[in-house]
Amino acid sequence: MARLVQFDRLGGPEVLTLRDVEVGAPGAGEVRIRVDAIGLNRAEIMFREGSYFDQPRFPSTLGYEAAGVVEAVGEGVDGFAEGDPVAVVPAFLQSEYGTYGDHVVVPASAVVPRAADVEPVRAAAVWMAYITAYGPLAESGRVRPGDHVLITAASSSVGLAAIQVARHVGAIPIATTRGASKKQRLLDAGAAHVIVTDDEDLPARIKEITDGEGVRLAFDPIAGPGVETIARGIAPGGFLVVYGALDQRPTPLPNAQSYPALNSSTYTLFEITGDPERLRRAVAFVNAGLASGSFTPVVDGTFDLADIAEAHRYMAANAHVGKIVVTVTHDDATA
Repeated sequence: MARLVQFDRLGGPEVLTLRDVEVGAPGAGEVRIRVDAIGLNRAEIMFREGSYFDQPRFPSTLGYEAAGVVEAVGEGVDGFAEGDPVAVVPAFLQSEYGTYGDHVVVPASAVVPRAADVEPVRAAAVWMAYITAYGPLAESGRVRPGDHVLITAASSSVGLAAIQVARHVGAIPIATTRGASKKQRLLDAGAAHVIVTDDEDLPARIKEITDGEGVRLAFDPIAGPGVETIARGIAPGGFLVVYGALDQRPTPLPNAQSYPALNSSTYTLFEITGDPERLRRAVAFVNAGLASGSFTPVVDGTFDLADIAEAHRYMAANAHVGKIVVTVTHDDATA
């Protein structure tokens, strides 16, 4: 038997229940993994609450990321064998698969090799964050060396990864945070500048930092009416990339009736993880950054799998800086 986190109705963290479930053998194109660590993401809160684009089918599990060891492979799976250390990247719907458990079955297309010297907690903190940042900041070609990049909600795991990716490609990251308490942490994490939006005028500070030019690209997970304020700090012909919906209010199309021209788009990492060739490039890019030391995942703290509800409460409180990781303890009954 495996221990899986499931929920039977939409709601707060209290709906999450750790249950004994028979996982079974992996099917064709699938891999069963003995999980040692699980990376948490805001998307899982939204999925649990019913505000995500993908809706749960009850009883539902959840989770996009994990690190562990291959236990079994299904028919047609090449490149993986029992005992291989691996990590799981977000390349599936949570309504179909999940990683919140001590033994899980996931698509082989969502599994990547993990170097034996990369411990599970670190490996579980990598893929959602760095692949999300990789697409707009590296693969698209929109960001060039010397460009200023605005990274909002920068204390999240994706925001911190975006700071590192921007520096890796030679750009200048400008981070935002609502309160001053996280400013020094963001500077220590590599931000060239930090704008505290509760205390400072965002467009004015951007223009001051960039000598009036504005940023080449703004990378925003919040959406909502605030994108109009962000747009005022983007250079003519620059890019606004919205990759989340933390603000559930309608998001206007900024600068739609004004000059200068602004390119606006939405983005999800599934554009990368759903395409085998793009995923291959992303994995190579991230692994190169990890090997060189340019990329260092920031882990805020860890929780035990039995404390998953508390881990969700902590994530919802927005006091963390970096990734929250859940660790899994195995005993003779579950190993």
